[in-house]
Amino acid sequence: MAKSSAGDKIREMNYSRFINAVSAARKISPIRELTELTLRSPPSLISMAGGAPNPNTFPFKSASIRVRDGTTITIGEDMMKQALQYSSSLGIPDLVSWLKNLQKSLHNPPTANYSPEKGQMDLCVTTGSQEALSKVFDMLINSGDNILLDAPTYSGTLATVLPLGCNIINVPNDRQGIIPQALKEVLSRWRPEDATLPKLLYTIPNGSNPTGTSLTMERKQKIYQIARDYDLLIIEDDPYYFLQFEKPWIPSFLSLDVDGRVLRADSMSKIISSGLRIGFLTGPKPLIERIVLHIQTSTMHTSTLSQVMLSQLLHQWGEKGFLMHVDSVVEFYRKQRDAMLASAEKWLTGLADWYCPNAGMFLWIKIHGISDTNQLIMEKAFKKEVLFVPGKAFNIESSDPSPYVRASFSIPTPEEIDQGLQRLASVIKENI
Repeated sequence: MAKSSAGDKIREMNYSRFINAVSAARKISPIRELTELTLRSPPSLISMAGGAPNPNTFPFKSASIRVRDGTTITIGEDMMKQALQYSSSLGIPDLVSWLKNLQKSLHNPPTANYSPEKGQMDLCVTTGSQEALSKVFDMLINSGDNILLDAPTYSGTLATVLPLGCNIINVPNDRQGIIPQALKEVLSRWRPEDATLPKLLYTIPNGSNPTGTSLTMERKQKIYQIARDYDLLIIEDDPYYFLQFEKPWIPSFLSLDVDGRVLRADSMSKIISSGLRIGFLTGPKPLIERIVLHIQTSTMHTSTLSQVMLSQLLHQWGEKGFLMHVDSVVEFYRKQRDAMLASAEKWLTGLADWYCPNAGMFLWIKIHGISDTNQLIMEKAFKKEVLFVPGKAFNIESSDPSPYVRASFSIPTPEEIDQGLQRLASVIKENI
């Protein structure tokens, strides 16, 4: 696995510099601490400390779940009692262990064997990667802070950070994502010691939502070095990592992280199930610990039943079986992408521009002759029974016009994709 191009001495990270006052003030919940202690205790322990409900009162006794490969996952009575009960805020141990091993296998993080205070790699399970990102921003951002991201970007991220009162600074990007030289020019406004220097850079490195762009390895190495030079944290939001259409997969920022400055959000939503609501956050232990303290006071933990279902599946598959499943999912979405590209070529040539995404679920289409697509999509295209997302939904300033639309190829059939883009072409022709 590739390592950082910056082979010099590891930088000492001062994590207290990044954590805001609210996050720094969080303390371990005494009740949650007792719950964690009980979970690690021998069966002979008699506990009258917790407030957990008696599992003998739960109406569900067992479950048998059929998997597409013909196998079955069985959750027996004893395991069902655990699955329906409170569990660790970090995640159930079997799942956390499996996911840590996966991260080490896929990314080989340099920090895996560091000491905890030096930024040792740690991991927690979250209720989807959205919870992970929301809590990361809540931990790091103060009102008035400057933060960096490449827009247009995921509307869910914008909805999370805008109310925090920070100043969002857009880093110029192109078809290969963030432009390292542009990032350097933006940061050159500050000296490394300035109090107003941005603390974090947020990016979706693979199959970016909405643009479909993917950062190259060369750019990641340059961006990571810039992050070292300016002491930035990198928030690597990578829900489409497993949906890269070409192998070998591009190594992650986590694989380059010799300092412990990357927080990586992964998701099972796109490859296993979105309804299970399971994501996982990987990063330096001092920061993961802060996230877990926040989880203790909010969701308390990700659904134990969802975690048990996933853990049973992953242990049954093993890493090899998991990656075989991922390959089948990738093949499905590759065919969907190719169908959309063929239909775009047929119906939108001369009316719009687009490029082939190397990962993800989206085609980012720039309409000719129209400065803003909002009315075109929300009113006129909708009347022709086709719907996309107008580009302005992904702008930092939602009032700014955008000539783009985001087309998702995840759900519609190739026939529906073809018909939908034909309808879009008809709408464009009527309005230019």
